[in-house]
Amino acid sequence: MKSFDELSFSDNFMFGAVMRNPELCKKVLETLLQRPIGELTIPENEKTVKMTKDGKAIRLDIFAREKEKNTQYDAEMQNLNNKSLDELCLPKRSRYYQALVDMSSFNEKAMYRSLGDSNIIFICTFDPFGKGLPLYAFTEMCDEVPGLELGSGTQKLFFNTTACEKSTLPKDVERLYNYINTGKPDDELTEALDDAVRVARMDNELRGEYMRTELFIQDAIYEGRKIGEEEGRKIGEEEGRKEATEELNALSAFLIDNNRLEDLRRATQDPEFQQELLEEMRLTK
Repeated sequence: MKSFDELSFSDNFMFGAVMRNPELCKKVLETLLQRPIGELTIPENEKTVKMTKDGKAIRLDIFAREKEKNTQYDAEMQNLNNKSLDELCLPKRSRYYQALVDMSSFNEKAMYRSLGDSNIIFICTFDPFGKGLPLYAFTEMCDEVPGLELGSGTQKLFFNTTACEKSTLPKDVERLYNYINTGKPDDELTEALDDAVRVARMDNELRGEYMRTELFIQDAIYEGRKIGEEEGRKIGEEEGRKEATEELNALSAFLIDNNRLEDLRRATQDPEFQQELLEEMRLTK
């Protein structure tokens, strides 16, 4: 666990804290998307979305909307943190985020056409698909008709900051990628982001929020481990009982095949004798 003073823009908590600023959030999104976007509502930091009582809740790093177009942006900073790509499950996660973000902005009186365009953005400090591209953009296309787009207004974008030296990468994107990777600013935007990181580190309220968040996570991990150990013990016991039953059945067959019915009867009454017979059976295999 990093200390609060060690956090950089590439860490989820600091990313969320800095991107609470709507102007900085807007500039980062415009740089990544390479297009202007409208005025944003105040970004919601670590917005919790949960649609049903028993549904799986998700915490969004940044959730913002364009005021005029109602276009939605969910921006997430993704680090491997000793996990595998399979464990992160980014493709399925993006699908789940997309569904819940849409549902959170849709009520029973709304019309389908009122749904704004939705962008799920993962900023990855690793290559999520292993193809070396700086960006992987996914939209819904028709398999049978090339170029025919569904037009649902959804897009899933995976930015790969490890491709920061690609010659085709726009310079402002390259500099942003480099800042995310190294923490070293070298243009107006990354300087502003770095200033915001320094200011955030001096915010005692944020510091306390981070400590509470990390303690909650550590408690959850501890509880998860306890549950895992208990489940493992139960599974182990169940497997042990299964193996023991199989071995006793094999012993019964072994004794019957060798016409040792008296030994079979005694084994059911004498656990020590039963173990002796089991050992004998194992040696004969």
